[in-house]
Amino acid sequence: MAMGGGIMDFVQRFRTIQMQRHSSEELIQDLLVYAESVESKLRTENQNLISQLRDAELDLTDATKSRRELQQQLQLAEGQSTILLQENTHLKNHNPYILVLIDGDGLLFAGDYIRQGVEGGKRAAYALRSAILQQCGEHAAGIEVIAKVYANLSGLAKAMRRDGSLENESDLKDFSLGFSQGKATFDFVDVGHGKERADNKIKETARWHLRNYNCKQVLLGISHDAGYAPFLDELFQDSLTKDIVTVIEGYPTVRELVASGVRIMRLDDSLFRSDKLVDRIAQMAISPPVTTSVGVIGVTTATATAITSAAAAVAAMTATTMTTTTNGGANATSSPTTSSNSTPAPAPAATYARAISSASPPPQITLPLQPRPAATPARAAPVKPAPWNPGPRGLDPPLQVSQSALDSIKKRKDSNKLCNNHYLRGPCSKGDSCCFEHKYKPTKDEINAIAFLTRLNPCENGQECDVENCIYGHHCPSVNREGICTHPFCKFQIEDHPPGTKFRGKTH
Repeated sequence: MAMGGGIMDFVQRFRTIQMQRHSSEELIQDLLVYAESVESKLRTENQNLISQLRDAELDLTDATKSRRELQQQLQLAEGQSTILLQENTHLKNHNPYILVLIDGDGLLFAGDYIRQGVEGGKRAAYALRSAILQQCGEHAAGIEVIAKVYANLSGLAKAMRRDGSLENESDLKDFSLGFSQGKATFDFVDVGHGKERADNKIKETARWHLRNYNCKQVLLGISHDAGYAPFLDELFQDSLTKDIVTVIEGYPTVRELVASGVRIMRLDDSLFRSDKLVDRIAQMAISPPVTTSVGVIGVTTATATAITSAAAAVAAMTATTMTTTTNGGANATSSPTTSSNSTPAPAPAATYARAISSASPPPQITLPLQPRPAATPARAAPVKPAPWNPGPRGLDPPLQVSQSALDSIKKRKDSNKLCNNHYLRGPCSKGDSCCFEHKYKPTKDEINAIAFLTRLNPCENGQECDVENCIYGHHCPSVNREGICTHPFCKFQIEDHPPGTKFRGKTH
């Protein structure tokens, strides 16, 4: 180190070191102040985080509790929902029924039933119920049929007497009583004289029942009356309603109803008349061609004089003539017209037969074989299904089934049901473990009823079945003469039907 600098050099150096020390102290002080401020901020932030954490823990605890409560409520709600769905399904399917509403002024029961009075009414009720339940297949046992016929009894009786299909007007009253007595759910209602009284009752009753889920089908006996077409159009605004409304056909369905797209079903041909009533008394007394509600009576020119003579004799026999009937005669009114030009007839001409036989030459009166309303075109003949050549199994032999025996078998429920295998080809292989009845001794009619009901269930092997004593069905029993499968829920396969079969149900 050089020694020539003098003392001032040391002083200078000391001051430099002193300044550096001072700077270091300031730096250390600034660092301490900064660290203290940072620590204070961190401490505050830490306290905030701790508080937030504590709140989060409380929220989590509360959320967990709420979630558990919600889960319990959800489980309870699901249980209640399941119960409600089951109850709803039960209520919808409890006491299912089919409603039959018949305009008795136009859809007329066959004359054989009516002429038998009370017994005929009961037979007609049984036949109607049986024909409807046959369309229900395996569901028939649990379905009730409610039927109501509305008609003007006095007017209808007079119209039927003028038509010649009824000699004693009281027979119709007795028939209506028998129909109502035949089944607890069947009623024949006399609506009395008045325009559209039967129509209004049918429309309002149908509307009410269509709102009831237990009503599975509404059958309307209105095929004769075009006045119901607007009513059907109103109902069919709801597409679901269209699926449960069907027209029963006796008299051929008028074109206005056909145009509505309603389903048409023809029951037993012997149940209802296929023609309208004719005022034959008025026809016999009138010489010019007469147009009635069921057709035209044509009279040739050559026989006009003869008919005039016959008319004079009839006028002498009956002081009055009745006007033609309208709407099947139920609402017709009798407006007697006094014959002012009639002359006393001789004693032998006291009847129409004698009067007409005395005329020369005999008149030629031609009635149409199948009368049709003038406004309704003739319907094409139904197309017969093509011949069916079944497989090796062939067709199941027909069964004669008693309705009373069939009802007796259907009434059995649950464990009281008869075992099909035991009674048709027994003994049952399940023995005592079988849940059905084995100890009952059925009659021959009841055996046939069991076989009939069992055949409604299709055999799994169909026409290929080689079991000799198979008790199940091998072809659909619900195909009608028009080649239509009328069962709404047919279980049989397409090949178990004749070729070309048309299906009304939803399964095919």
